[in-house]
Amino acid sequence: MIPLAGKTRTRRRSPGEGGAYSYKTGTGERWYWKATVTQPDGSVRQVARRGFETKKAAQDAMREALLASSRGGYAEPSKQTTGAYLAGWLLSLRLAPATMASYRKNVRLHITPYIGEIPLASLTSTRITRLYRELESGGRRDGRGELEGAGLSARTVRYVATILHKALAEAVAAEPPLIPRNPAAKAKPPTAAEARPPEMHPWNAAQLSAFLGWSARESTLHAAWYVLANTGMRRGELLDLQWRDFTPGVHAGTISIRRSVGVVRNAGEGAQVVSGPTKTGTSRVVDLDPATVEILRAWKRERGALALSLARDDALIFGDLEGGHLHPERFSRTWHSHLNRCRDELGADAPPVIRLHDLRHTHATLLLSAGEPVKTVQERLGHRSPTITMTVYAHALPGDQSRAASRFAALLDQAQPGPRAAGESR
Repeated sequence: MIPLAGKTRTRRRSPGEGGAYSYKTGTGERWYWKATVTQPDGSVRQVARRGFETKKAAQDAMREALLASSRGGYAEPSKQTTGAYLAGWLLSLRLAPATMASYRKNVRLHITPYIGEIPLASLTSTRITRLYRELESGGRRDGRGELEGAGLSARTVRYVATILHKALAEAVAAEPPLIPRNPAAKAKPPTAAEARPPEMHPWNAAQLSAFLGWSARESTLHAAWYVLANTGMRRGELLDLQWRDFTPGVHAGTISIRRSVGVVRNAGEGAQVVSGPTKTGTSRVVDLDPATVEILRAWKRERGALALSLARDDALIFGDLEGGHLHPERFSRTWHSHLNRCRDELGADAPPVIRLHDLRHTHATLLLSAGEPVKTVQERLGHRSPTITMTVYAHALPGDQSRAASRFAALLDQAQPGPRAAGESR
């Protein structure tokens, strides 16, 4: 039969093409898709999946199912909730204790309360993006896990996004896959620029010298502040040093950085001070100048005078009086207390307030500003590569702008035509 002029025929869906449809819930409109698919064993059946927030999300999921159907079979997605999956995923990880505790805390406080009840197979990039915005606007929680009303920093939200992306990527990689795609891949966490680390505030040489001069007279932990400033090591690395790691020489010496101590908090267990590998998982040896070697020798004599056990090879260099680890967070609070005392006593000549970690930045900045090779500074700091050092301390790398400007001006002068005799044509 020939269709009448001006009439268009409505296209009918091919068998198995399926469609997306809306339905009502107590919280508003939701969408589901329904289509006929071929499963991995060759059987054909009609499948429906619910819980999508938009029609497009349902259609995208249906297209992926039909594509999988045409390429060898559509595998049934997991029916478990996102929260249940994440709980099992955490149990499968093998990470350093501090990292493991951090993952658990962020899943418990910043992921599960928001999307834990959503079926894993229904999780969308749109919902995950909304999670990130919710955390930024009001995701901060107190010690009991109750919302405080304040938002999380972009840096923290981006870290949450890293954890969630990693977890969902492993759900895709499972055999058989629990979900066909990673919905976090197209979600929109804060950008790297928005999540940049806190601004560093290194001291100049005069400010560092003023503080160390004061601490030599007044601070019971002068040796610790001096070693941090003169090696650039991290707080956790300093607090896990043993006397066997210190090798004094005739005029100088070395110190081997093999471990790092940190605070681990697991829900219901309280805080624990735990020794583990360094941040990069590798050891390094840092050369010491004669003054730092003498500071450590004097500190060892002082510790040995308190108890011989505190000066043994396996004793902590900067431990408590019982030989145990100093609590890293209390150690930082002691730093701020001593720095405040220094500022009160020195008055106008006192250095500005900085974080303990800024002693590490001070060490790197002073060396790079003085022209020390980036590779040397990278080795002292324990960065994975010189590129990281260059990125973090780009502001401190010496530039020769003045010489470059002079050279450019000289090139222009050389290119100028010379004076011509009277009457000479151009």
